[in-house]
Amino acid sequence: MIQNLLDAAVEVVWGPFLLIPLLLLTGLYLTVLLRGLQFQRFGHAFWLALIKRKETGDVAGDISHYQALSTALAATVGVGNIAGVATAINLGGPGALFWMWVTGLVGMATKYSEAFLGVRYRRVDAKGEQSGGPMFYLTNGIRERFGGNGFWGGFGPFLGIFFAIAAAIAAFGIGNMVQSNSVADAVESTFAVPMWVTGLIITIAAGAVILGGIKRIGQVTAAFVPFMIIVYILGATWVIAANAGGIPGALELIFTDAFTGTAAVGGFAGSGFLLALQYGVARGIFSNESGLGTGGIAAAAARSTHPVRQAMVSMTQTFIDTLVVVTFTGLAIVVTGVWESGETGAPLTAAAFSEGMPGQWGGTIVALGVVFFAFSTLLGWAYYGERCMDRLFGRVSVTPYRLLFVVLIFVGAITQLEVVWAFADVMNGLMALPNLVGLLLLSGLIARETRQFFAQPDWERVGGERR
Repeated sequence: MIQNLLDAAVEVVWGPFLLIPLLLLTGLYLTVLLRGLQFQRFGHAFWLALIKRKETGDVAGDISHYQALSTALAATVGVGNIAGVATAINLGGPGALFWMWVTGLVGMATKYSEAFLGVRYRRVDAKGEQSGGPMFYLTNGIRERFGGNGFWGGFGPFLGIFFAIAAAIAAFGIGNMVQSNSVADAVESTFAVPMWVTGLIITIAAGAVILGGIKRIGQVTAAFVPFMIIVYILGATWVIAANAGGIPGALELIFTDAFTGTAAVGGFAGSGFLLALQYGVARGIFSNESGLGTGGIAAAAARSTHPVRQAMVSMTQTFIDTLVVVTFTGLAIVVTGVWESGETGAPLTAAAFSEGMPGQWGGTIVALGVVFFAFSTLLGWAYYGERCMDRLFGRVSVTPYRLLFVVLIFVGAITQLEVVWAFADVMNGLMALPNLVGLLLLSGLIARETRQFFAQPDWERVGGERR
Protein backbone atom coordinates (compact mmCIF):
# COMPACT_ATOMS: atom_id res chain seq x y z
CA MET A 1 0.00 0.00 0.00
CA ILE A 2 2.73 2.48 1.03
CA GLN A 3 4.84 1.46 -1.96
CA ASN A 4 1.94 2.06 -4.33
CA LEU A 5 1.25 5.49 -2.85
CA LEU A 6 4.89 6.49 -3.12
CA ASP A 7 5.14 5.21 -6.69
CA ALA A 8 2.08 7.30 -7.59
CA ALA A 9 3.64 10.36 -5.92
CA VAL A 10 6.87 9.83 -7.87
CA GLU A 11 4.93 9.71 -11.12
CA VAL A 12 3.25 13.02 -10.30
CA VAL A 13 6.35 14.84 -9.03
CA TRP A 14 8.78 13.51 -11.65
CA GLY A 15 6.28 13.07 -14.47
CA PRO A 16 6.46 15.12 -17.67
CA PHE A 17 4.15 17.90 -16.45
CA LEU A 18 5.56 19.20 -13.14
CA LEU A 19 9.21 19.22 -12.10
CA ILE A 20 10.75 18.23 -15.41
CA PRO A 21 9.49 21.23 -17.43
CA LEU A 22 9.96 23.51 -14.41
CA LEU A 23 13.60 22.46 -14.00
CA LEU A 24 14.38 22.78 -17.70
CA LEU A 25 12.59 26.10 -18.15
CA THR A 26 14.15 27.58 -15.00
CA GLY A 27 17.61 26.59 -16.22
CA LEU A 28 16.91 28.01 -19.66
CA TYR A 29 15.51 31.24 -18.19
CA LEU A 30 18.57 31.71 -15.96
CA THR A 31 20.86 30.95 -18.91
CA VAL A 32 19.23 33.75 -20.93
CA LEU A 33 19.11 36.14 -17.97
CA LEU A 34 22.80 35.56 -17.20
CA ARG A 35 23.62 35.90 -20.93
CA GLY A 36 25.04 32.41 -21.24
CA LEU A 37 27.51 32.93 -18.41
CA GLN A 38 28.29 29.21 -18.21
CA PHE A 39 29.66 29.45 -21.76
CA GLN A 40 31.20 32.93 -21.61
CA ARG A 41 33.10 32.37 -18.34
CA PHE A 42 33.72 28.65 -18.71
CA GLY A 43 37.51 28.94 -18.97
CA HIS A 44 37.87 31.30 -16.03
CA ALA A 45 35.58 29.12 -13.91
CA PHE A 46 37.80 26.09 -14.46
CA TRP A 47 40.91 28.14 -13.75
CA LEU A 48 39.45 29.18 -10.41
CA ALA A 49 38.33 25.63 -9.60
CA LEU A 50 41.30 23.53 -10.66
CA ILE A 51 44.34 25.82 -10.88
CA LYS A 52 43.92 28.67 -8.43
CA ARG A 53 41.96 26.36 -6.09
CA LYS A 54 41.76 28.72 -3.09
CA GLU A 55 41.48 32.40 -2.24
CA THR A 56 44.40 34.29 -0.73
CA GLY A 57 44.34 36.53 2.32
CA ASP A 58 41.91 36.72 5.24
CA VAL A 59 38.66 35.50 3.69
CA ALA A 60 35.49 34.27 5.41
CA GLY A 61 34.80 30.56 5.03
CA ASP A 62 35.76 27.13 6.38
CA ILE A 63 37.29 25.34 3.37
CA SER A 64 38.88 26.29 0.05
CA HIS A 65 36.61 26.71 -2.95
CA TYR A 66 38.25 23.63 -4.49
CA GLN A 67 37.31 21.63 -1.38
CA ALA A 68 33.76 23.03 -1.60
CA LEU A 69 33.65 21.89 -5.24
CA SER A 70 34.96 18.43 -4.34
CA THR A 71 32.37 18.14 -1.54
CA ALA A 72 29.60 18.96 -4.02
CA LEU A 73 31.08 16.50 -6.52
CA ALA A 74 31.28 13.87 -3.79
CA ALA A 75 27.55 14.20 -3.23
CA THR A 76 26.57 14.21 -6.91
CA VAL A 77 29.01 11.81 -8.59
CA GLY A 78 27.33 8.74 -7.18
CA VAL A 79 25.34 5.68 -8.14
CA GLY A 80 23.31 7.84 -10.51
CA ASN A 81 26.35 8.19 -12.76
CA ILE A 82 26.48 4.41 -13.16
CA ALA A 83 23.03 2.96 -12.49
CA GLY A 84 21.00 6.13 -13.18
CA VAL A 85 22.40 6.63 -16.68
CA ALA A 86 21.81 2.97 -17.50
CA THR A 87 18.22 3.15 -16.22
CA ALA A 88 17.53 6.27 -18.30
CA ILE A 89 18.79 4.57 -21.47
CA ASN A 90 16.96 1.32 -20.68
CA LEU A 91 13.63 3.12 -20.23
CA GLY A 92 14.00 6.08 -22.58
CA GLY A 93 16.39 4.75 -25.22
CA PRO A 94 19.73 6.26 -26.31
CA GLY A 95 17.99 9.63 -26.84
CA ALA A 96 17.71 9.99 -23.05
CA LEU A 97 21.45 10.74 -23.00
CA PHE A 98 20.87 13.82 -25.17
CA TRP A 99 18.35 15.17 -22.67
CA MET A 100 20.80 14.50 -19.85
CA TRP A 101 23.27 16.72 -21.73
CA VAL A 102 20.66 19.47 -22.13
CA THR A 103 19.85 19.22 -18.43
CA GLY A 104 23.54 19.58 -17.63
CA LEU A 105 24.12 22.59 -19.89
CA VAL A 106 21.19 24.66 -18.62
CA GLY A 107 21.74 23.22 -15.15
CA MET A 108 25.09 24.99 -14.99
CA ALA A 109 23.21 28.31 -14.84
CA THR A 110 20.94 26.89 -12.15
CA LYS A 111 23.91 25.65 -10.13
CA TYR A 112 25.64 29.01 -10.52
CA SER A 113 22.55 30.77 -9.15
CA GLU A 114 22.21 28.40 -6.19
CA ALA A 115 25.87 28.83 -5.25
CA PHE A 116 25.70 32.61 -5.68
CA LEU A 117 22.77 32.84 -3.29
CA GLY A 118 24.33 30.31 -0.92
CA VAL A 119 27.38 32.54 -0.41
CA ARG A 120 25.40 35.80 -0.61
CA TYR A 121 23.09 34.88 2.28
CA ARG A 122 25.29 32.61 4.38
CA ARG A 123 25.71 33.20 8.10
CA VAL A 124 27.98 32.01 10.93
CA ASP A 125 26.54 29.32 13.20
CA ALA A 126 27.03 28.96 16.96
CA LYS A 127 30.37 27.18 16.45
CA GLY A 128 31.71 29.82 14.10
CA GLU A 129 31.23 27.78 10.90
CA GLN A 130 29.62 29.13 7.74
CA SER A 131 26.11 27.90 7.00
CA GLY A 132 24.08 28.67 3.90
CA GLY A 133 21.84 27.30 1.19
CA PRO A 134 18.15 27.48 0.27
CA MET A 135 17.07 27.32 3.92
CA PHE A 136 18.69 30.76 4.32
CA TYR A 137 18.34 32.46 0.95
CA LEU A 138 14.68 31.50 0.67
CA THR A 139 14.06 33.09 4.07
CA ASN A 140 16.36 36.11 4.04
CA GLY A 141 16.62 36.73 0.30
CA ILE A 142 12.89 36.77 -0.38
CA ARG A 143 12.26 38.86 2.73
CA GLU A 144 14.94 41.34 1.63
CA ARG A 145 13.53 41.43 -1.89
CA PHE A 146 9.86 41.88 -0.97
CA GLY A 147 10.04 43.28 2.57
CA GLY A 148 9.06 41.64 5.82
CA ASN A 149 5.34 42.21 5.37
CA GLY A 150 2.86 40.94 2.84
CA PHE A 151 2.47 37.53 1.21
CA TRP A 152 6.01 36.99 -0.06
CA GLY A 153 7.61 38.39 3.08
CA GLY A 154 5.91 35.68 5.09
CA PHE A 155 6.14 32.99 2.42
CA GLY A 156 9.94 33.13 2.22
CA PRO A 157 10.54 31.76 5.76
CA PHE A 158 7.95 29.04 5.11
CA LEU A 159 9.81 27.97 1.96
CA GLY A 160 13.14 27.97 3.79
CA ILE A 161 11.87 25.77 6.61
CA PHE A 162 10.04 23.49 4.17
CA PHE A 163 13.27 22.98 2.22
CA ALA A 164 15.30 22.29 5.39
CA ILE A 165 12.84 19.62 6.55
CA ALA A 166 12.70 17.93 3.14
CA ALA A 167 16.48 17.95 2.72
CA ALA A 168 17.24 16.71 6.24
CA ILE A 169 14.90 13.76 5.66
CA ALA A 170 15.97 13.15 2.04
CA ALA A 171 19.59 12.83 3.17
CA PHE A 172 18.72 9.58 4.96
CA GLY A 173 17.36 8.15 1.72
CA ILE A 174 19.18 9.24 -1.40
CA GLY A 175 22.31 10.31 0.49
CA ASN A 176 22.56 7.44 2.91
CA MET A 177 20.72 4.11 2.95
CA VAL A 178 20.31 3.64 -0.81
CA GLN A 179 24.02 4.38 -1.25
CA SER A 180 25.23 1.90 1.38
CA ASN A 181 22.81 -0.72 0.05
CA SER A 182 24.15 -0.25 -3.49
CA VAL A 183 27.71 -0.70 -2.22
CA ALA A 184 26.92 -3.81 -0.19
CA ASP A 185 24.99 -5.38 -3.06
CA ALA A 186 27.75 -4.66 -5.61
CA VAL A 187 30.48 -6.04 -3.35
CA GLU A 188 28.49 -9.18 -2.55
CA SER A 189 27.70 -9.82 -6.24
CA THR A 190 31.27 -9.23 -7.45
CA PHE A 191 33.48 -10.32 -4.56
CA ALA A 192 31.12 -12.59 -2.50
CA VAL A 193 31.58 -10.46 0.65
CA PRO A 194 28.54 -10.62 2.99
CA MET A 195 26.49 -7.44 2.95
CA TRP A 196 26.76 -6.94 6.72
CA VAL A 197 30.57 -7.00 6.52
CA THR A 198 30.61 -4.35 3.81
CA GLY A 199 28.06 -2.33 5.77
CA LEU A 200 30.20 -2.39 8.88
CA ILE A 201 33.34 -1.33 7.00
CA ILE A 202 31.77 1.63 5.20
CA THR A 203 29.95 2.69 8.39
CA ILE A 204 33.24 2.90 10.28
CA ALA A 205 35.07 4.59 7.39
CA ALA A 206 32.30 7.12 6.70
CA GLY A 207 31.80 7.79 10.40
CA ALA A 208 35.47 8.67 10.85
CA VAL A 209 35.08 11.37 8.20
CA ILE A 210 31.55 12.62 8.90
CA LEU A 211 32.07 13.10 12.64
CA GLY A 212 35.02 15.37 11.87
CA GLY A 213 32.75 17.94 10.20
CA ILE A 214 33.14 19.93 7.01
CA LYS A 215 36.90 20.51 7.32
CA ARG A 216 37.61 16.78 7.41
CA ILE A 217 35.02 16.09 4.69
CA GLY A 218 36.63 18.76 2.52
CA GLN A 219 40.13 17.36 3.03
CA VAL A 220 39.08 13.79 2.24
CA THR A 221 36.95 14.60 -0.79
CA ALA A 222 39.62 16.92 -2.24
CA ALA A 223 42.00 13.96 -2.47
CA PHE A 224 39.50 11.14 -3.01
CA VAL A 225 37.04 12.50 -5.56
CA PRO A 226 39.47 13.34 -8.42
CA PHE A 227 41.08 9.91 -8.09
CA MET A 228 37.80 7.99 -8.29
CA ILE A 229 36.56 10.01 -11.27
CA ILE A 230 39.81 9.60 -13.22
CA VAL A 231 39.97 5.82 -12.65
CA TYR A 232 36.36 5.37 -13.77
CA ILE A 233 36.80 7.55 -16.86
CA LEU A 234 39.95 5.68 -17.86
CA GLY A 235 37.97 2.42 -17.73
CA ALA A 236 35.15 3.92 -19.81
CA THR A 237 37.69 5.34 -22.29
CA TRP A 238 39.12 1.84 -22.79
CA VAL A 239 35.62 0.50 -23.57
CA ILE A 240 34.80 3.33 -26.00
CA ALA A 241 38.20 3.11 -27.72
CA ALA A 242 37.78 -0.65 -28.18
CA ASN A 243 34.54 0.12 -30.07
CA ALA A 244 35.74 3.30 -31.77
CA GLY A 245 34.23 2.30 -35.10
CA GLY A 246 30.77 2.49 -33.61
CA ILE A 247 31.11 6.03 -32.19
CA PRO A 248 29.63 7.93 -35.20
CA GLY A 249 26.63 5.59 -35.33
CA ALA A 250 26.14 5.84 -31.56
CA LEU A 251 26.15 9.65 -31.66
CA GLU A 252 23.70 9.67 -34.56
CA LEU A 253 21.42 7.30 -32.64
CA ILE A 254 21.56 9.50 -29.51
CA PHE A 255 20.63 12.69 -31.40
CA THR A 256 17.91 11.23 -33.62
CA ASP A 257 16.25 9.14 -30.91
CA ALA A 258 16.08 12.17 -28.62
CA PHE A 259 13.28 13.53 -30.84
CA THR A 260 11.81 10.47 -32.52
CA GLY A 261 11.89 7.79 -29.85
CA THR A 262 13.29 4.29 -30.27
CA ALA A 263 11.65 1.26 -31.82
CA ALA A 264 11.69 -2.07 -29.98
CA VAL A 265 14.93 -3.93 -30.76
CA GLY A 266 16.57 -6.94 -29.11
CA GLY A 267 15.62 -6.91 -25.44
CA PHE A 268 14.72 -3.22 -25.54
CA ALA A 269 10.98 -2.60 -25.30
CA GLY A 270 10.97 0.64 -27.27
CA SER A 271 10.19 4.19 -26.16
CA GLY A 272 8.74 7.43 -27.47
CA PHE A 273 9.92 11.03 -27.36
CA LEU A 274 8.26 11.77 -24.01
CA LEU A 275 9.96 8.81 -22.32
CA ALA A 276 13.37 9.88 -23.64
CA LEU A 277 12.73 13.40 -22.34
CA GLN A 278 11.29 12.30 -19.00
CA TYR A 279 13.98 9.80 -18.06
CA GLY A 280 16.81 11.87 -19.50
CA VAL A 281 15.89 14.95 -17.47
CA ALA A 282 14.88 13.05 -14.31
CA ARG A 283 18.09 11.01 -14.19
CA GLY A 284 20.16 14.02 -15.21
CA ILE A 285 18.83 15.96 -12.23
CA PHE A 286 19.27 12.89 -10.02
CA SER A 287 22.91 12.88 -11.06
CA ASN A 288 23.94 16.56 -10.97
CA GLU A 289 21.32 17.91 -8.50
CA SER A 290 21.02 21.26 -10.32
CA GLY A 291 17.77 22.72 -9.04
CA LEU A 292 17.67 20.77 -5.78
CA GLY A 293 19.54 23.53 -3.94
CA THR A 294 22.29 21.38 -2.46
CA GLY A 295 24.99 23.20 -4.42
CA GLY A 296 24.29 26.33 -2.40
CA ILE A 297 24.95 24.48 0.87
CA ALA A 298 28.41 23.31 -0.18
CA ALA A 299 29.30 26.68 -1.74
CA ALA A 300 28.45 28.54 1.47
CA ALA A 301 31.30 26.79 3.31
CA ALA A 302 33.94 28.06 0.85
CA ARG A 303 36.44 30.81 1.55
CA SER A 304 35.44 33.29 -1.13
CA THR A 305 35.81 37.04 -1.58
CA HIS A 306 32.67 37.37 -3.69
CA PRO A 307 29.60 35.19 -4.37
CA VAL A 308 30.27 35.31 -8.13
CA ARG A 309 33.68 33.68 -7.77
CA GLN A 310 32.44 30.68 -5.82
CA ALA A 311 29.37 30.43 -8.05
CA MET A 312 31.63 30.09 -11.11
CA VAL A 313 33.57 27.33 -9.34
CA SER A 314 30.37 25.55 -8.33
CA MET A 315 28.89 25.49 -11.82
CA THR A 316 31.87 23.41 -13.03
CA GLN A 317 30.52 20.61 -10.80
CA THR A 318 27.51 20.15 -13.07
CA PHE A 319 29.76 20.08 -16.14
CA ILE A 320 32.08 17.46 -14.64
CA ASP A 321 29.23 15.32 -13.37
CA THR A 322 26.96 15.34 -16.41
CA LEU A 323 28.94 16.46 -19.44
CA VAL A 324 31.92 14.28 -18.48
CA VAL A 325 31.14 11.31 -16.20
CA VAL A 326 27.57 10.70 -17.43
CA THR A 327 28.71 11.04 -21.04
CA PHE A 328 31.39 8.38 -20.67
CA THR A 329 28.93 5.97 -19.04
CA GLY A 330 26.24 6.59 -21.66
CA LEU A 331 28.59 6.32 -24.64
CA ALA A 332 30.02 3.05 -23.31
CA ILE A 333 26.50 1.60 -23.08
CA VAL A 334 25.38 2.77 -26.52
CA VAL A 335 28.58 2.14 -28.48
CA THR A 336 28.85 -1.47 -27.27
CA GLY A 337 25.21 -2.15 -28.21
CA VAL A 338 24.32 -3.63 -24.81
CA TRP A 339 21.50 -1.09 -24.40
CA GLU A 340 19.41 -3.54 -26.45
CA SER A 341 20.05 -6.41 -24.02
CA GLY A 342 17.12 -5.72 -21.68
CA GLU A 343 19.41 -5.21 -18.67
CA THR A 344 19.04 -2.08 -16.57
CA GLY A 345 20.81 -0.22 -13.77
CA ALA A 346 24.36 -1.05 -12.76
CA PRO A 347 24.26 -4.52 -14.44
CA LEU A 348 23.73 -2.78 -17.80
CA THR A 349 26.79 -0.56 -17.25
CA ALA A 350 28.76 -3.62 -16.10
CA ALA A 351 27.72 -5.43 -19.29
CA ALA A 352 29.06 -2.53 -21.38
CA PHE A 353 32.39 -2.50 -19.55
CA SER A 354 32.68 -6.29 -19.78
CA GLU A 355 32.01 -6.06 -23.53
CA GLY A 356 34.92 -3.70 -24.02
CA MET A 357 37.47 -4.97 -21.50
CA PRO A 358 39.22 -8.34 -21.19
CA GLY A 359 38.43 -10.91 -18.50
CA GLN A 360 36.69 -9.73 -15.37
CA TRP A 361 38.10 -6.22 -15.45
CA GLY A 362 34.93 -4.58 -16.74
CA GLY A 363 32.65 -5.85 -13.98
CA THR A 364 35.31 -5.17 -11.36
CA ILE A 365 35.75 -1.52 -12.39
CA VAL A 366 32.00 -0.91 -12.34
CA ALA A 367 31.68 -2.57 -8.92
CA LEU A 368 34.53 -0.46 -7.53
CA GLY A 369 32.99 2.61 -9.18
CA VAL A 370 29.73 1.94 -7.32
CA VAL A 371 31.68 1.57 -4.05
CA PHE A 372 33.70 4.76 -4.42
CA PHE A 373 30.91 6.90 -5.90
CA ALA A 374 28.38 5.83 -3.27
CA PHE A 375 30.86 6.31 -0.41
CA SER A 376 31.59 9.86 -1.55
CA THR A 377 27.86 10.59 -1.75
CA LEU A 378 27.50 9.60 1.89
CA LEU A 379 30.03 12.27 2.87
CA GLY A 380 28.47 15.10 0.89
CA TRP A 381 24.89 14.43 1.93
CA ALA A 382 25.81 14.07 5.60
CA TYR A 383 26.98 17.67 5.48
CA TYR A 384 23.85 18.84 3.65
CA GLY A 385 21.61 17.19 6.22
CA GLU A 386 23.44 18.59 9.25
CA ARG A 387 23.32 22.14 7.85
CA CYS A 388 19.55 21.82 7.50
CA MET A 389 19.29 20.53 11.06
CA ASP A 390 21.31 23.51 12.27
CA ARG A 391 18.83 25.79 10.52
CA LEU A 392 15.86 24.02 12.12
CA PHE A 393 17.07 23.31 15.66
CA GLY A 394 20.42 25.02 16.13
CA ARG A 395 23.94 23.71 16.56
CA VAL A 396 22.92 21.38 19.39
CA SER A 397 21.21 19.09 16.85
CA VAL A 398 24.25 18.57 14.62
CA THR A 399 26.12 15.87 16.56
CA PRO A 400 23.01 13.70 17.19
CA TYR A 401 22.15 14.01 13.49
CA ARG A 402 25.66 12.91 12.49
CA LEU A 403 25.47 9.89 14.82
CA LEU A 404 22.06 8.84 13.48
CA PHE A 405 23.28 9.31 9.91
CA VAL A 406 26.25 7.00 10.57
CA VAL A 407 24.07 4.32 12.20
CA LEU A 408 21.65 4.31 9.27
CA ILE A 409 24.52 3.64 6.86
CA PHE A 410 24.76 0.14 8.34
CA VAL A 411 20.98 -0.28 8.45
CA GLY A 412 20.76 0.58 4.76
CA ALA A 413 23.44 -1.93 3.83
CA ILE A 414 21.48 -4.90 5.21
CA THR A 415 17.89 -3.85 4.40
CA GLN A 416 15.67 -4.11 1.33
CA LEU A 417 14.99 -0.53 0.24
CA GLU A 418 12.28 -0.38 -2.43
CA VAL A 419 10.18 1.95 -0.27
CA VAL A 420 13.22 4.08 0.61
CA TRP A 421 14.10 4.58 -3.08
CA ALA A 422 10.60 5.83 -3.87
CA PHE A 423 10.49 7.98 -0.73
CA ALA A 424 13.85 9.53 -1.64
CA ASP A 425 12.56 10.46 -5.10
CA VAL A 426 9.54 12.20 -3.57
CA MET A 427 11.64 14.09 -1.01
CA ASN A 428 14.06 15.24 -3.74
CA GLY A 429 11.09 16.69 -5.57
CA LEU A 430 9.90 18.46 -2.42
CA MET A 431 13.37 20.00 -2.10
CA ALA A 432 13.38 21.20 -5.69
CA LEU A 433 9.99 22.92 -5.70
CA PRO A 434 10.66 25.64 -3.05
CA ASN A 435 14.20 26.09 -4.32
CA LEU A 436 13.06 26.75 -7.89
CA VAL A 437 10.46 29.24 -6.66
CA GLY A 438 13.23 31.06 -4.78
CA LEU A 439 15.59 31.08 -7.76
CA LEU A 440 12.91 32.63 -9.96
CA LEU A 441 11.97 35.25 -7.36
CA LEU A 442 15.62 36.19 -6.76
CA SER A 443 16.78 35.89 -10.37
CA GLY A 444 16.84 39.68 -10.82
CA LEU A 445 19.22 40.05 -7.87
CA ILE A 446 21.48 37.30 -9.20
CA ALA A 447 21.67 38.87 -12.67
CA ARG A 448 22.16 42.42 -11.39
CA GLU A 449 25.00 41.62 -8.98
CA THR A 450 26.64 39.32 -11.50
CA ARG A 451 26.68 42.09 -14.11
CA GLN A 452 28.05 44.55 -11.53
CA PHE A 453 30.89 42.15 -10.71
CA PHE A 454 31.93 41.66 -14.33
CA ALA A 455 31.55 45.39 -15.06
CA GLN A 456 34.57 46.08 -12.84
CA PRO A 457 37.60 46.65 -15.08
CA ASP A 458 39.75 44.55 -12.74
CA TRP A 459 37.18 41.83 -11.97
CA GLU A 460 39.78 39.09 -12.48
CA ARG A 461 41.82 40.61 -9.64
CA VAL A 462 38.97 40.65 -7.13
CA GLY A 463 40.10 38.21 -4.48
CA GLY A 464 43.32 37.19 -6.19
CA GLU A 465 45.94 37.73 -8.80
CA ARG A 466 45.16 37.90 -12.51
CA ARG A 467 45.72 34.73 -14.50
